[in-house]
Amino acid sequence: MLAKQVRDLMLLSRHQQVTAHPSLIVTGPAGAGKTTALLQVGRACRLAHRRRQGESAAGGQVPVTYVLVPPAASAKTLALEFARYLGIPATARMSQAPVVNSVCHTYTQVGVRLLIDEIHRLNPRTTTGAQSADLLTDLTERIGATFVYAGIDVTSTPLFTRVRGEQLAARASLVDCDPFPARAGEHEPFKDLVRALENALDLRHHRSGSLVRLAPHLHVRTAGRTGSLACLVKQAALATLLDGAERITRVTLEAVRLDHLAEQHYRPRVPTGSGSR
Repeated sequence: MLAKQVRDLMLLSRHQQVTAHPSLIVTGPAGAGKTTALLQVGRACRLAHRRRQGESAAGGQVPVTYVLVPPAASAKTLALEFARYLGIPATARMSQAPVVNSVCHTYTQVGVRLLIDEIHRLNPRTTTGAQSADLLTDLTERIGATFVYAGIDVTSTPLFTRVRGEQLAARASLVDCDPFPARAGEHEPFKDLVRALENALDLRHHRSGSLVRLAPHLHVRTAGRTGSLACLVKQAALATLLDGAERITRVTLEAVRLDHLAEQHYRPRVPTGSGSR
């Protein structure tokens, strides 16, 4: 669904010559897999562009960029991040206007169509945050790209408040990225996700389907968070490569220490002094 929404917005953006281009914000709790999902969409976008244009024709094109909003970013530092990604000559000594002009010109020249960004660090209530929000609005009007942002629970942050927040909310579609449920009607979304991850493994002795059979355990272990699941499988795969077994088992998975949220969910801390008597 996310890929389809991004594709539709990109098609709309190509034919929009005036005003800001459409954008999309993916929001949800930490570890729900927002950035992971968007990076996969970005990868699919890049591969589709290469298929359409051919390797030689697409050589000078950059259909996808990824820019991370720095902490407490001012408009100038954010513009420098956009410049840094494509290697545009720019230094902190330069004033903001020439940096922004170079960014807009270069991004247009190389055919950027999708910008993936982390937006929860912006706070339009502060002076620097307001300037950064204004810069993003300016870029959406000057670059023919579809801006796609990832943010942690953006609806509960200052991001959508006051004039600048309302302007952003009026231009961006919102997609909630919640943890994957074990079951949704007749479907099992989390098991499908585990199957996709397992199919991507390249371990010589791994038994196909063994992770899928562990899907209920993996859901409990990760609370359905995509980020935690991906980290768990990757660390387990690395561990089994290093020990030469090249096969992930429940024992391998149990040996992996995950992020604090996942560990607290799986192994709740017992209050001091509690327990059976």
